[in-house]
Amino acid sequence: MPLTTPDGRYLVVRGRLWRCSDPRLSPERRAALTQELMSARRAKGAALRAGDDAAREAARARVDAAKRALGERGPVWWDDGAPDLTRHLARTTPYAEWFAEVERG
Repeated sequence: MPLTTPDGRYLVVRGRLWRCSDPRLSPERRAALTQELMSARRAKGAALRAGDDAAREAARARVDAAKRALGERGPVWWDDGAPDLTRHLARTTPYAEWFAEVERG
């Protein structure tokens, strides 16, 4: 299972933070959006392999829409004013001390 920050806002992948889905989504809604996201990613791959630029752009738009609906892009889903640290290295964020402890094991 991927490493998640203590507040549940981010996954840590190779030391980098990636925003988690909004935990307020119902399991059914999350499953439907995840299914759409995976379908859109498959469509993007197929369009890339086919060299179809229009289909690729349409699939990219679907990926973006699904990720926004999941809360992984766009406005943050938390309301305490904390900034979005997506793509930041964990070691350069307020999670640095926690991440150093996790890395030490």
